[in-house]
Amino acid sequence: MREILEANGRDASVSDDAVVPRCQDILFYGPLDPCPVCGGTLEFSGDGYQCQGAYSEWSSCVYSTRDPPRREEPLNIPESVGKTRVSDLIEKHRDPKSRLKREITGQDKPFAGMMITLSGRLSRTHQYWKTKIEKNGGKVANSVIGATCLVVSPTERDRGGSSKVAEAVERSIPVVREAWLADSIEKKEALALDAYDVASDIAVYGKGIALDKQDSSVVALETVAAELKVFGKRGVHKDTKLQDEGGTILEKDGVLYNCVLTVCDQGRDMNDFCIMQLIMARENRLHLYYKKGKIGDSLRADDKLEEWENLNDAIKEFAKLFEELTGNEFEPWEREKKIQKKHLKFFPIDIDDGVEVRHGGLGLRQLGVAAAHCKLDPKVANFMKVLCSQEIYRYALMEMGYDSPEVPVGMLTDFHLKRCEEILLYFVDKLKSSKETGKQEEASWADFSQRWFTLLPTTRPLSFKDFGELADHAASSYEAIRDINTASRLIGDMSGSTLDDPLFDRYVKLGCSVSPLEKETDDYKMIVKYLEKTYEPVTVGDTSYGVSVDNIFAVEVSACPSLDDIKKLPNKVLLWCGTRSSNLSRHLQMGFLPATCALPAPGYMFGRAIVCSDAAAEAARYGYTAVDRPEGFLVLAVASLGEEIQEFSSPPEDTKSLEEKKIGAKGLGKKKTDESEHFVWKDDIKVPCGKLIPSEYKDSPLEYNEYAVYDPQQVSIRFLVAVKFEEQDVEYETVEPEV
Repeated sequence: MREILEANGRDASVSDDAVVPRCQDILFYGPLDPCPVCGGTLEFSGDGYQCQGAYSEWSSCVYSTRDPPRREEPLNIPESVGKTRVSDLIEKHRDPKSRLKREITGQDKPFAGMMITLSGRLSRTHQYWKTKIEKNGGKVANSVIGATCLVVSPTERDRGGSSKVAEAVERSIPVVREAWLADSIEKKEALALDAYDVASDIAVYGKGIALDKQDSSVVALETVAAELKVFGKRGVHKDTKLQDEGGTILEKDGVLYNCVLTVCDQGRDMNDFCIMQLIMARENRLHLYYKKGKIGDSLRADDKLEEWENLNDAIKEFAKLFEELTGNEFEPWEREKKIQKKHLKFFPIDIDDGVEVRHGGLGLRQLGVAAAHCKLDPKVANFMKVLCSQEIYRYALMEMGYDSPEVPVGMLTDFHLKRCEEILLYFVDKLKSSKETGKQEEASWADFSQRWFTLLPTTRPLSFKDFGELADHAASSYEAIRDINTASRLIGDMSGSTLDDPLFDRYVKLGCSVSPLEKETDDYKMIVKYLEKTYEPVTVGDTSYGVSVDNIFAVEVSACPSLDDIKKLPNKVLLWCGTRSSNLSRHLQMGFLPATCALPAPGYMFGRAIVCSDAAAEAARYGYTAVDRPEGFLVLAVASLGEEIQEFSSPPEDTKSLEEKKIGAKGLGKKKTDESEHFVWKDDIKVPCGKLIPSEYKDSPLEYNEYAVYDPQQVSIRFLVAVKFEEQDVEYETVEPEV
């Protein structure tokens, strides 16, 4: 059989168990052609043929098919086989015309044989999903025991998790988002559970108490995300316990011996991390720490801590491990950032020297004390407390899936962030000029996906398929991570005493004046009116959310033009800008940055522009947080649209000319504000405050009007509106349906 495989261009250096089916496939159905995408070898995998080749150094080929291309030529029979007793039998299969066609049927019912448990308030009722699951071959159980997976809303985790979540984590049962059900039904196959993971990194270390039974006022928020294990280039991994012994990362000749490596290869089901550290502890004891596992699954990772007597031997071992994992030498990378990605090898995440905000920001127990000792106005102190807390950054990274406790994505070097931006821009340009279709196009998207999630590792890797996903999960996520990195540098390490007023210190570093507006002032009343007129409930699943105002702050950002300066510019409009709370510190310190790239998707269709809206409803989409964390912020800024304004009801074909000429652009949405209610503020600043009504552009890709400005010095942030999102007309199910 091995000789038959070799004679027909197949790899025969496999186990006996693999040889038999591989040879059967050739004899009965004919020799396989190479993969039409990358030229690699196709192998049968039970439900189809998968390519075993490499699309690029960053990615394995993900081509798969149930009807592979086969060579229309006689089977090659080795001379040695022709002399055996089976030669006559094999000869019958040489002629291509006598071959059978292999019929591979897909799985009609994606949940066949699965036991699925539902928990908490999902966007659809439990009864709805029970019907869907049973229709697609699965069963629904109330108990976690014996379940294939537990389906929950991400808010279950946000709250700290239900008893079912805790039990599932203890039993290593996957806990997945509701989207797994919908996507599996749509694709007609049970998709990989890892890609929809919610809670693999939740654990209650040594307490033996379910998450929902703990004192929420003390520890709930601290168990939402697993503790950050490495917080910067000098951060000793917490699992080593050497921090307690004064352990520090070894530094020799300007080199810090601390590496975080990752690899994402969807074709080989790899989404792994590796940590390597040389740690000097008390009495000059030198340790080499090594940890390797799946991103987001630290509990099942392999780790090793070895003590070394000889410094040079330890350094050589460190360099050897680095080369084995990456295929590159260590010193050229660490000194000059020279490295070449090798297929199926890890790639270093360039961590900066500092402290990531998830570690350095204020913890739950510090927040109240810090505000109590702050010399700022109490409302401003409470605002700074939010800005400096670990919570908003942990939640932001968790919601995006970048919250791995082993990879401090909130403390990356500018070099690494620039590399991410360059790869994103390269792919966007490639998409616009590419003529690829079908499997070739899918392979190109998959290649970018694997590059992206190697450079920015996530607990929920996906294969990008369209511009909307690219905007939501690459461009937007990159901008959020970039802003969190800015926050990490601003906030630094606040884990010490709060008696020296760290909030005031960070307020000074912010370089921004923040002052609360009194409710009786005209500006306060004007802003509330503008919000109420242009807001529509945010809808998540089957639930709608209204909004109420908690506080309004007037701000003066030193990086933005002053009100007096911007009043000298033409066509000024007071507009809403949506942002995550985790992005605010960067905006207040450095002003708004233009979008990273141009994509035919809301927020990006005008290219590298600062995009605002005349509808608070549009801004609320970005400022909305989660059911159990209803507080958020909306930004009001004065934008000068310039002398010339171009209007668009569809994405402009050429955004570069707009960027170069800095022409103001207005995207016309399906809804607009009633112009009869507009008014002027501060002499000549237009406020498009009016009831939202249908526009004549029913086919627009935009729900509401968007305004694009290309020069940051034409936008001045003026107000922060602290809001609370409130559920409307909610009826809770008190009893889960029985199976």
